[in-house]
Order: sequence, then structure tokens, then C-alpha cells
Amino acid sequence: MKRIAAVLGPTNTGKTHYAIERMLAHRTGVIGLPLRLLAREVYDKIVAIRGPSVVALVTGEERIVPERTQYWVCTVEAMPTGNGADFVAIDEIQLCADPERGHVFTDRLLHARGLHETLFLGAETMRPAISALVPGAEFIRRDRFSQLVYAGSKKVSRMPPRSAIVGFSVENLYAMAELLRRQKGGAAVVMGALSPRTRNAQVELYQNGDVDVLVATDAIGMGLNLDIRHVAFSGLRKFDGRKMRDLWPNELAQIAGRAGRHTSDGSFGVTGEAPTLDDQVAEAIVEHRFAPVRKLMWRNSALEFGTAERLIASLEERTDDEWLARAREADDVQALKALVARPEIAARLGDARAVRLLWDVCNIPDFRGISHAEHADLLGRIFEFLHETRRVPDDWLARQVKRIDRVQGDIDTLSKRLAYIRTWTYVAQRKGWVDDESHWRGATRAVEDRLSDALHTALTQRFVDRRTSMLLRRLKQRESLVAEVNDQGEVTVEGQVLGRIEGFRFRMDETATPDEAKTLQQAAMAALRPEFHLRADRMYNAPDTEFDLTEQGGLMWGDQAVGKLVKGDDPMKPVAEAFVDEEAAGGEVVQKVQRRLQHFIDRRVAAQFEPLLAMSRDEAITGLARGVAFQLLENFGVVPRGEIADDIKALDQDARALLRKHGVRFGQYTIFLPLLLKPAPTRLRLVMWGLWQGLDSFPDSPPPGLVTIPTVEGAPAGHATMAGYRVSGARSIRIDMLERLADLLRGEDSRGGFEANPDMLSISGLTLEQFADLMGGLGYKAEPGERVKVKAAPEAAKTEEVATEEAAQGESTPTEVAVEPADTKEAQSAEEVSVRPDSEAEAAEPEMEVFYTFTWAPRGRGAQRPRRADGPPQGKRGKPQGGKPKSKGGKRPPRDDKPKTYSAKPEKSGKVDPDNPFAVLAALKDKS
Repeated sequence: MKRIAAVLGPTNTGKTHYAIERMLAHRTGVIGLPLRLLAREVYDKIVAIRGPSVVALVTGEERIVPERTQYWVCTVEAMPTGNGADFVAIDEIQLCADPERGHVFTDRLLHARGLHETLFLGAETMRPAISALVPGAEFIRRDRFSQLVYAGSKKVSRMPPRSAIVGFSVENLYAMAELLRRQKGGAAVVMGALSPRTRNAQVELYQNGDVDVLVATDAIGMGLNLDIRHVAFSGLRKFDGRKMRDLWPNELAQIAGRAGRHTSDGSFGVTGEAPTLDDQVAEAIVEHRFAPVRKLMWRNSALEFGTAERLIASLEERTDDEWLARAREADDVQALKALVARPEIAARLGDARAVRLLWDVCNIPDFRGISHAEHADLLGRIFEFLHETRRVPDDWLARQVKRIDRVQGDIDTLSKRLAYIRTWTYVAQRKGWVDDESHWRGATRAVEDRLSDALHTALTQRFVDRRTSMLLRRLKQRESLVAEVNDQGEVTVEGQVLGRIEGFRFRMDETATPDEAKTLQQAAMAALRPEFHLRADRMYNAPDTEFDLTEQGGLMWGDQAVGKLVKGDDPMKPVAEAFVDEEAAGGEVVQKVQRRLQHFIDRRVAAQFEPLLAMSRDEAITGLARGVAFQLLENFGVVPRGEIADDIKALDQDARALLRKHGVRFGQYTIFLPLLLKPAPTRLRLVMWGLWQGLDSFPDSPPPGLVTIPTVEGAPAGHATMAGYRVSGARSIRIDMLERLADLLRGEDSRGGFEANPDMLSISGLTLEQFADLMGGLGYKAEPGERVKVKAAPEAAKTEEVATEEAAQGESTPTEVAVEPADTKEAQSAEEVSVRPDSEAEAAEPEMEVFYTFTWAPRGRGAQRPRRADGPPQGKRGKPQGGKPKSKGGKRPPRDDKPKTYSAKPEKSGKVDPDNPFAVLAALKDKS
């Protein structure tokens, strides 16, 4: 006796499991499933029970058919008909109402029967339709094993463990997965378009706990059995192939029902931008109450293949059954009409065999999802091959497959290639379409496997942070996390790098999310504390040579920043502040590091400023001299003379002697200690001065060895003095070299005017133009002039060279000295000139040079006339002006204040060479 039964009820009622048990109770059986993924899942279950030798898997792109096949696991579209199986089952029978695929399920409902038993599995909403269309059907009600509750809206960051977020577009899925990677360590991605291999690999990430959230399309509603406790909808609208529409309540229930497996309760809700569910809809889902299905999609299956027109007419045939509605035009019908309209295709449709072949070709799904025209082009090419040669050529098929067989690219690229290879996998599965079916099935399957693995890797790399997921899994399992620190300072847990120790601070990996950071900190704490104690001990016993001070006040131990200087109560006593992660290292380490750094900076100050500190401690210095010493101490050993001019003037010789004993030099422009102008004290002085002034950033110290440097624009007031320089125009000159220059200027006639001699230029290391600007900054007026250049005599050149060497033997070597090249060639004879062309003779005219005359012309009150370092200004009225002898009668000879020009050029001979026309012309010119 034939049994036809409809096993109806909500999800999680064990309907599919019941069907498998019933099929295995028969000798042969066929079960049709809605998804390729679900077919593979059921196939694996039956193989585990009965073995692979008696179980077949047939889908559009996969065909595993052993010789002794007893049980067929198929997609509904690929179910074999007329094979006389004892048992037939159709799962998710409510898809009869689906606008796109419903006509296939309706056809199976009307015609698929087992010899002994037929089962229809699905929702309770199908009871009236099955009762009307399948007379005598037995109905079995299955109740849900667990409760399903509505949980409302939840943020993604608060998604409970073992959740599935369901979206209806690839963009939405990717956005959710990206967000979950940052907040939860990642997500597995499941879509209907994935190959079974990729889908299984992604599900394994979720099932084994590597990730706690699954992001999926509505494909999970079609019977996929996963350990899901909560389902959250990230959207409530989907594209059904023609337009965007709201999901029906029964569709929402089908997906939400995936929450809760067997006796474990589940919940559902919304997340992201999805609106909250209407109360009535939510209540209907919880209580499984939905309006019954009133219309099933139907398409005539009794097709006529006499001609293409008759085939199309049979496909468009209507029905009068009140329960059936003609399905909308599917992709295969659209492709058929497009190809029949092409003359080259129509010419080949001369018999029923050709028409049937064309229809078989049109059944190739548009896996690629491209335009109908492009899909029709591909189908037309395949039809032409099959019509002409009865086979798809191997070389042509090989080129198509090779073009796809590349595993490089991003997720979208790999997904497209997977969709493309499905077309050729489908072609290879069709019996008689290729010469070597086993070869092409294996070849296309191998390419699909490689692309599937590459896609799984790409999905995992993009959407899963393995380190975070591992930590979350271990914490969930309440296992202890053992952290380690390697030689490079990297902190690792189970081989995953959490961050790095820099000095005495733990730097978290930048990829860590705020939620993850706390977990990482806790995991690393056990390894950090003993490591910090060991480092503190090594640092405390390290010599001062391992420490250094940066120009911004940073304290370095080797190549690691361990602290900085901050302002103290005394300019000469900066305070060291340690960089220590106190929470991880503890207060003892903080104190030890701080003490060691303070010892270092105290010794550095004592060593670099020893003359200044010794002077401040000398009890013999009293009175006004102690006041000068205190001001030097406050100003780190360098004070412009103008700031303490009255105090310096009031010092007697004994007081000056006491200060000179400690290295103080009383310069015309600056009072300073020359030893403190060396590079190391200068660098430290700038840092301590910057701290005392409260500067946010400290100007860099000048390069060592330069007599003058470009004046720093925008530098804080006093910076040049602390750097050991005095601003003078566009350049600043080192204060000790300025005093040497002042000594040279003292012997010059500053009223009548003087020129810069080689010694002055050598000391400053400047060109004549730069020296003129420098003198302007010192209060002198520079008047330029032009004259015939006088050739330097060999003795003069030698003297200049000796002077340059003597200047270079000072404390530092000028690096910006401009030396006028000496003309060592002797004058050309008149005979040589006479044979030159006219142009060369013109070029031999006297060479001109620019010179400057300097006179004292102060621009303000602060300008100082050249004076002896400790004496009154030169040229003061009523006092001697110099050592020039007076004439008889006590009067000085009259002064000629005009600049004089001297020349070392030999006097011209009175003789004129009559054979030299240029010499004759010159003589005539002189006479005139």
C-alpha cells in the first residue's frame, strides 16, 4: 500500500531527521532538498550511516553516483524521475509558493511519488493546499522541541555568543562582518552562492568556536543545522529577482527558527539599521501562526518538442486549477525565446531532437549573474557545439576553465570565478555533453576546490582576527592564558603577538579593539610584572654611559625612551620623570627607575657645569661679586653684559680676580665661562633653560664648530645667548669669537672709517658681504665702494695664509670661510698682448672689486662702541684717543679722514714700446 504523508510544523522539529530515518528503512530512496549546501549536509550524514558505496549526490554542479546506488540525495531540480525508488521525500515543500523556483516544487508535489512511501516536509501553512491537491495525504503535526522568544533590538557589540546575523545583500553582510571583526574578533560568512567546500570551512570556524558570530543570508533558513542561539535580522527587505520587497512573516519565521537546537531555547530580534518588528508579527513568529498558502506557482511539465514555437506555447500554457497560478517567466524560458529569435539558431531547429537539445541547454542556470544577452550568447555557443559535433570541444572547454583557474584576487573576484566555474561544472555533469566526462568532472571540481579554499582564506583574513578569537575562546573556556616575552620585547600568548615592551611600558598592538584591549592587558599582566622587575634591576646597575639625554629633554636607556626631564624648584636641578606602566610594573619599579634616572641627570649636570657650580659654592666670593656669580648661575653661565652692566662696573679688581679664578671672562658683549660653550654643556644648557622657561618644545642646539650660524627665525627670546651666540643681522656669531673680533676692532679708526682686514674675515669665517651685514648688527655702518683690484704680492699672500692658520688654531675651526683666490699668474708682456685678438685685449682691462668702509653708527641705546674688555668706551670725550704722537707745540697734526687707497702694483715705466699699438694708444690717452 502506498503511503503519502505531509510532515508539517515549524523549524527545529526534526522533520528532516525523520525523513532520513524513513528513507533508510526502505531498500531505495530519493530525497529532494532546496539547497546544494543542505544536500551535501544530508549526503554526509547518510554516508556516515551506510557508507559511500550506496549513496549518490546529484546537484546541478556535483554528481557522485556509485554503481550500487540505493539512496539518492539531490537538489529538487536535479531529482531523478521514473527510477522506481521505494521512498521519495521533498523537503521545504512550502517553497511551492516561491515566485522564482516554486513551479519546480509544485511539480514534485503533483507528480513525484515513491513506490511505497512519499513524504512532504514543510510548514503548517501548506496543509490546505496539500489536502486539496494530494487526495488521501496523511498529515503529521510536529511541534518545536524548544521555545523561541523575541529579544527586540540589540547592538552588534552586544550580540550574545552563538549568534547569527542575517542580511539580504552582500554589501550588508560584508559591513556586518567588518564590524564584528573589530568588536568580536570576527565572523564566519555563509551565503547560498558559496561552494559546499567554502561553506563547510566557514561553518567549521563557527562550530569549533574560532568565532562566536555567523553572518549569513536567508540560506540558513533552508534546513541548515547549526548551533545558533540567537538570530538577528540586519534588514527586513530583500530583492526577489524582480524588485525589493518586505519579507513575509512566514519567511522571517523560517529564518528565526534556526535559533535554538533540539531542546535548547532560542531567541530572535533585529540589529543594525533594521527597524523593530511589529508586535503582531513577532507574536506570530513565536506562536507559529501564519496565513495558509492559497496559491502555488505552476508551470506545465508536459512539454511538446515538435517545434520551438510549440515548446514555448506548452511552457506558457495556463491552468484552471484554483490552487495553481502560472509562474512568472523564468530564466530558462527567457533564454529559450532569445535564442529562437536568432536566425543562426532557428535554422538548426529542424526536428524535435534539436528542440529538446536547445531546451536542455537553456536549463543551464545563470550562475554568473550577468545580463540575459550575455548568458544567451554563451548558451548559443554551447548549443552550436552540441548540435554540430554532439560534444563541447575539449580545447575550447579547456580555455574556458584555464581562464578561471587563478586563485589570486580579493573576495569579490574569487566569488565571481567560483560562479563561473559552476557553469562548466554543470556542463561536465550532463551525460554525453563532453568526451571524457570523468576527466572534466574531476578537472572542474579541482578548480572549484582551489577557488573555494582561496575564498575561505580570503574571507578569514578579512573578517576574522584569529588572535582575538583565540583569546575569547580561551577565556570562554576559562583556561589560563600564558604570556611570554621574547628577546625583542614582544609579548605573546599562544604564539599570537599581543604587543611590545618599550622601556617600561607595554604598547598594545594597534589592531586591538577597546573591548579586546582589556582582555589583552589581563593576559599579558602575568608576564609583564616579572619582566619589568628584571629590567629595573639591570637598569639600576647600568653605567651612565648607557644613558643619554635628547635635545627635547627625553631620557634614553640605550635605544629606549625611559623618561623625561621636567621643571624643578631650581634652574640647575631638573627633575627626572620615569616612563613606567605603574599598573603592570608596580610602584617599586617606578621608584627604582626614577631614582636611577635622577642620579644620571644630577651627575651629568655636575660634570658639565662643574666650574659654575664650584663658583657658587666658593665662600670667598662675597658681596657684589656673589651677586654676579648668582646671576651667572641662574643664566647657566652666560649673561649678556648689558643686563648686568651696572654690577660689572661696580666690581673692584679683587672681586674680578675672584671670579676670573673660576673661569669667568668679562667680555665687551657677554659675561661667560668659556668652558661652558663646548657642545655638551651647550646642549644641556638649552634643555634646562627650555624647562625653566616652560617651553613646549626646545630649539635644537647649533652644530658644533661653527663660528657663525644663520639667525633662527621665531626663536624664543634668549635662545641665541643660551646657544652661545649673539644675534647680529642675518647671522649670529659665537660669543667667544665675537670678543676676539672686538679686540681687532678696538685698534681701528671707527670714526674716520676702516676696512675689514683678513684677520677679521678669518675670525668670522664670512664673505665680505656677510661680514658687512654682521657689522651692521654690531652697530656699524657699511658703505660699499668699487675700485681696481690690486694683485696680492707673494709675500702678502703668504702672510694672509699664515694669519688664516693662526685663526684656525682657536677653540674651533671656522667652517664657513670664504677665501678670495689669489691670482698667481704674472702679468702678460706687451708682446703677448699685441698678438691677441681685439676681444681678448678688451677682456684684459683692469679688474674691479667691491670694498666696504665701516664707521660707528649705533642704531639704539643698546649699541656698544668698541672698548677694552674691562675698560671705558673708546673715543670718549676728554680722554686719550690713542697712542698717536702729537706735533710740536702740543697739537696733533691735522687728520685726513678720507679713505686712502694703496696699491702694490709696480710703477709704470716711462718708455713706450713703439711696436705695441695698444701701449701707444694708452700713452696718448694718459697725455690727454
